[in-house]
Amino acid sequence: MNKWGIPEWLENEVRDRDKTCVYCGIKLNEKIPPKRPKKTVATWEHIINDANLLNRANMALCCVACNASKGAKNLSDWIGSSYCQKKGIHKDTAAEIIKNALKKAQQCHTPDH
Repeated sequence: MNKWGIPEWLENEVRDRDKTCVYCGIKLNEKIPPKRPKKTVATWEHIINDANLLNRANMALCCVACNASKGAKNLSDWIGSSYCQKKGIHKDTAAEIIKNALKKAQQCHTPDH
């Protein structure tokens, strides 16, 4: 496990999948590139803000800026924020894992569920 408690198999799977920020699509770096801003550094993201949900549907990599903006906000609320509007982030531009999380959240809030 890494220092965030993410099992090695899951960390490897997510790193293989998420080469760009799952929100804004910027190419991610493992470390701060020389003479470059740290905004491109990959950070761990709990899509649903629950540190106990360590699974492939809830773990992703995103850039520092998106992670800082989302913070502990609910994904459905954050995706409509002024930050996302300014960055051109919405449910149709986000990575597939985010689209799936938004669909699942929407299904959970329908009267039939």
